[in-house]
Amino acid sequence: MLKIRVIPTLLWKNFGLVKGTGFDSWRRVGPVLPAIKVYNQREVDELVLVDIVAHDTGDDPDFESVADYGQDCFIPLTVGGGITNIEQVRRLLRAGADKVSVNTASYAMPGLVEEIATRFGVQCVVASIDVRREGDGWQCFSHAGGQATGREVVSWARELEDRGAGEILITSIERDGMMDGYDLPLIEAVASAVKIPVIASGGAGNYQHMVDAIQRAGASAVAAASMFHFTEQTPAGAKAALAAAGIPVRQSYVPRADS
Repeated sequence: MLKIRVIPTLLWKNFGLVKGTGFDSWRRVGPVLPAIKVYNQREVDELVLVDIVAHDTGDDPDFESVADYGQDCFIPLTVGGGITNIEQVRRLLRAGADKVSVNTASYAMPGLVEEIATRFGVQCVVASIDVRREGDGWQCFSHAGGQATGREVVSWARELEDRGAGEILITSIERDGMMDGYDLPLIEAVASAVKIPVIASGGAGNYQHMVDAIQRAGASAVAAASMFHFTEQTPAGAKAALAAAGIPVRQSYVPRADS
């Protein structure tokens, strides 16, 4: 088994971070940069920073802010929100992003995923899928969970893999911010359908939830927001719990205070 990654998610709205519940009821958490600096000092494998309102404006991503954050981020950084063309991707990578996350634009322009993978490599493309349960399955939603796409999650995940996505970030909208556990059947359905890594997101509330996402559902990485922002649980604690369960984890580089 490859070493499992523990990934905090930062939800970025306008000028700061927010916490949501079910992709709604956004509550302000604080500014972005201090959070990045804190995670630099903790045993974090990667960070995901998502602008949750960029799809509404039609404006370019905030390259200047990403550049500012990138200067102080010493761990791999994935940036998402409002990405609609290859030039934006190029500018985000130059600004300091290591990967880009594409969601809404991929439904209208699925070739964008393929273009990014061809130009910058499959390791650069994180295909983000937000879903709601419908009957015995799940439907994909775009625009931060605001618009139904009519796409079924398993077939969509397979198409994104075929188009060159390097990994999939799968989020249960209903479980977002609830901290009562990931949607394990959802994660298992996607992870068993594709060969690329699947990042579990939406619902983590304790370390056991992360263990379950990996051992029971087949996730390759676990992402969390509320669990790290609003409890005393930490990425280091998550790694210790995963290791105690027999799951291999990465040993992270922690910068010295004087570096």
